[in-house]
Amino acid sequence: MALGGGTPAYPLRFDAGRVCLDLLATRHPGEHLESVGALCAWITGAGLVPDGTPLGHADVSWPAAFRELRSDVGDLVRGLLGGGTAGCGGALARVNAAARGVPPAPVAVVGEDGCLVRELAGAPGCAGLLAVVARDAVELLTDPVARASLRQCAGDDCPLVYLDTSRGRRRRWCSSEVCGNRERVARHRRRAALARA
Repeated sequence: MALGGGTPAYPLRFDAGRVCLDLLATRHPGEHLESVGALCAWITGAGLVPDGTPLGHADVSWPAAFRELRSDVGDLVRGLLGGGTAGCGGALARVNAAARGVPPAPVAVVGEDGCLVRELAGAPGCAGLLAVVARDAVELLTDPVARASLRQCAGDDCPLVYLDTSRGRRRRWCSSEVCGNRERVARHRRRAALARA
């Protein structure tokens, strides 16, 4: 749920390892993409545009388009984790169509301090930003090494999916600080309850 001004009620997360997986995280624990302002915060936080890029031209159709792409990417990722994407033909076609969009073109310009900084050649459109996320999903879903690193969080009631790039590939939670901490607290409480009994 978005608060006044488009600020998400829940903190945005960018720790799934891929921008398309970070988009999936915008649905948990509640809807993050209810408003244009919340979506613009996610677009900037995910690095789809450089900090300070004006997104004032975004309209109410943008959050719906990103939620639709999120649903399609989610269907494909869950299909892969469940053993196959045979029933995901519609989602695959829509992700492929979105990937055909023209992403915003980055250019290097001299910043205030004299160093080169990245800007966009023009105002980014919704279709171009969707293309960036859809192409990331296509790359993830077609790369055997990346696919093998996809994991579902082992936390209670956590639907998040992440890319396990840990040493030994034994990461269990989307976030050690969030779900991992909850699991450690629950384990401690169970041991304490057993000790009292």
